[in-house]
Amino acid sequence: MNTEYAIELENVSYSDGPLKIIKNVSGSFRKGKITSLVGPSGAGKTTLFRLCNGLISPTHGTISIYSKNIQEYEPTKLRRNVGLALQNATMLQGTVYKNLQLPRSLAGETLTEDEAADLLTKVSLDKDLLKRNVGDLSGGQRQKVSIARTLVNQPEILLLDEITSSLDRVSTNDIENLIEKINKENGVTIIWITHNLNQATQIGDDTWVMMNGELIESGPSSLLKNPENEKVKQFAKGDFI
Repeated sequence: MNTEYAIELENVSYSDGPLKIIKNVSGSFRKGKITSLVGPSGAGKTTLFRLCNGLISPTHGTISIYSKNIQEYEPTKLRRNVGLALQNATMLQGTVYKNLQLPRSLAGETLTEDEAADLLTKVSLDKDLLKRNVGDLSGGQRQKVSIARTLVNQPEILLLDEITSSLDRVSTNDIENLIEKINKENGVTIIWITHNLNQATQIGDDTWVMMNGELIESGPSSLLKNPENEKVKQFAKGDFI
C-alpha cells in the first residue's frame, strides 16, 4: 500500500538575511497521522510551521501539500486548509462567540451560534460558554477555544505550536485527549511542536527531531527511546546543549 503524505518538503531552506534558519530539510508528514516535532529552542520548528502554512516562502527548495506545490495554492485557501494554533493565541476582547466568529468574519462570512456551540462541544467545552468573556476563562479553556477557532475552517492539516507548555497537568491531559480525538474522528493530519518527549512519544505516531535548522532524525515516535543519531541520544537523555 502506498503511503499518502499530507506535506512533503524537498531540500527546503529558509534564510532571514544572512541568518540561515532552515537548512536543506527533506521529509514527509503522513496523511491522517500525528507527528511530534521536537528539538531544542532555536531549532527552527516554528519557522518550519510558518513555511508549511504559507506565511513565509522557502529561500530554496519546494513544499508540497497533497502533492501540489504550495506556491500553486491561493494563500487564503491554503491557510484555511492548513490551520495553525499557537501557544499564546491572540484573543479578541469580548465573548467566546466573537472569537469563534473571527475566521468567518475575515472571509466576509457568518458563523451561526449553533455552529459555534457545536465547535465548543467538539473541543469538550460547554456550549453555555459562548457568551462568556474570554478574559474569564482558564488557561485550558482558552487553549480549547483557540483550537475550536482553528477548526472553524475545517482544516485537513492542523499545526499546533507548543499549545500545552503553559498548562497544568489536568488541562494538558485534556488537550492531549482532544488532539487524539480530532485526529481519529475527523482524520485530520496533526503536526505538533512539543518539548515534552514523553508526550511526543505517547501522542505522536511519528516524530521529527530538529536541531540548528536541520532534520536530524525522523521515523516512528519510538525512535526517541532508541535513537540512532548521537546528538538525538544526548537530546533524549537531556544532555544536549
